Amino acid sequence: MTATVEAIRQHPVSLNALIVFQVARAANDIPELRQRIRGESVVEHDVVHPATTVMAADDLFTFAFLEFTPDFDVFAVAMAEEVARVRAAPSLEDPPGRDDYLFMTAIPWVAFTSFEHPMPGDPNDSIPRFAWGRCRQIGEHYEMPLNLQAHHALADGLHASRFYESVGHYFGKPETFLD
Repeated sequence: MTATVEAIRQHPVSLNALIVFQVARAANDIPELRQRIRGESVVEHDVVHPATTVMAADDLFTFAFLEFTPDFDVFAVAMAEEVARVRAAPSLEDPPGRDDYLFMTAIPWVAFTSFEHPMPGDPNDSIPRFAWGRCRQIGEHYEMPLNLQAHHALADGLHASRFYESVGHYFGKPETFLD
């Protein structure tokens, strides 16, 4: 990941936008993370989109619902615009009738070893959740905790390992997302 860190340092990019993009990109690689339980059926979305927490005024959190595109520059501009919009008008409501999201949150103040996401009581809630923490330098490389919580009826350890492998691949090749 050292090459990635150097590339990021030389590119005017939001680290949070980059992480949201790479996590969404990797999750879209895994069919099981695009699947949702609807009643007695399972549907698979062609593309799933990040929905991330955003800190607004007075330490209030709100949500930004983003459309995923594989073009990082387009994604980063759209994310910056949506983050500014939701900071001005905070809301905790999900858009009705959609389950093609990936719920994400950043906890940049700590490097955690475990994380549990708040879950509603609906057993069919199958939207994957992701959290990441503080990046820290360990010798020559950087580490960042990254948590995935998925519905076990759709994804298990094999799918989680494929997701983490995909994330590592994308972060290890900055030329795939930075000019």
